[in-house]
Amino acid sequence: MNVTSLFLAAVLLSFTTRAFGQAADAKLPDPNFHIYLCFGQSNMEGVNQIPAEEKAGVDARFRMLAAVDFPQMGRKKGQWYDAVPPLCRGQTGLCPADYFGRTMVANLPKNVRVGVVVVAIGGCKIELFQQDQYQGYLKTAPDFVQNFTREYGGNPYERLVEMAKLAQKDGVIKGILLHQGESNANDHEWPNKVKGIYDHLIKDLNLDPKAVPLLAGETVSAEAGGVCAPMNEIIGQLPQTLPNSYVISSKGCPGQADHLHFTVPGYRTLGTRYGEQMLKLLGVTAAVPATAPAH
Repeated sequence: MNVTSLFLAAVLLSFTTRAFGQAADAKLPDPNFHIYLCFGQSNMEGVNQIPAEEKAGVDARFRMLAAVDFPQMGRKKGQWYDAVPPLCRGQTGLCPADYFGRTMVANLPKNVRVGVVVVAIGGCKIELFQQDQYQGYLKTAPDFVQNFTREYGGNPYERLVEMAKLAQKDGVIKGILLHQGESNANDHEWPNKVKGIYDHLIKDLNLDPKAVPLLAGETVSAEAGGVCAPMNEIIGQLPQTLPNSYVISSKGCPGQADHLHFTVPGYRTLGTRYGEQMLKLLGVTAAVPATAPAH
C-alpha cells in the first residue's frame, strides 16, 4: 500500500470513528418518558388562585415543558421543570393537566415519567388553533386574547408544535388533552374543527393516529350551573367525527360563581378523570388516587 492509500485509509478511519462516536453520544428519546400535549382556553389554563399546599409534594416523575417564559418562577421557554403549578403561564392556576399528570404517575411503573406541554388562552375560540383561520380570527378577537397570543409568538398552534418537537427529543408523545368549547357555544362544526387540528398535529409531529388519542373535557355541567352546559352535547359528538377521541365528563365537578370555570376541587376531579381515561387506554387500572393535599 503506497503512502497516498495509507493516508486515505487513515482519514476514512478517523471520519468513521468520529461518526460512530457522535451516534453513540446522541441522546435517544426515552420510551418511558410519556409526553402529553394540552391545549384549549381558560379552563385548560386554570383560573383559580393556587393553594400553597398544591405546590408541595409533586412527584418528581411528573414534569412540565415551559411553552413561554415564567419570569416570576425562573422558568425558561423550552426547558423541563418539576410540574409544580402553574403549568400554563405565570399568572394561571391549577388546571386539569395537574391532576391528570399526578394520577398518571401514581399508577404507572416507577420507571415511567410523565411530561405535559400546556398551550392555552382564556376566552379563545377553537379557530385560534386552526392554521387557516387564526389570523382572520385574531383581527376581531378581544384584546386580551390578542395579548396572550403574542406570548406564544402570535401563533399558539405553531408554539405547541415547536414545544412538542422539543419534547420528542426526550420522550414519546402518548396523547393530546383538550379543554375548549365555552367560546364556541352552539357551534355544531366544533367537532370537525377539532378533528382538523388533531389531523394537523398528527401530520406535523409524525404521529400514529391509532396510538395517540385525544381526550376532550366537558364544560361546567348543567347540574353545577354551567352557562355553557348545552355545549356538552356537541362535545359529546366528537368521537363520531374523530374515532380515537374520548369525552371526559364534568358531572360532579363544582363550578365557580361565574358558572364558566371550575373550582380547585373541580379541577382536581376533572384532571383525575382525564388520567383515569388515559390509563384505561394504556391497559392500566387507576387503583392509586392522586391524593389531594391536606388543608
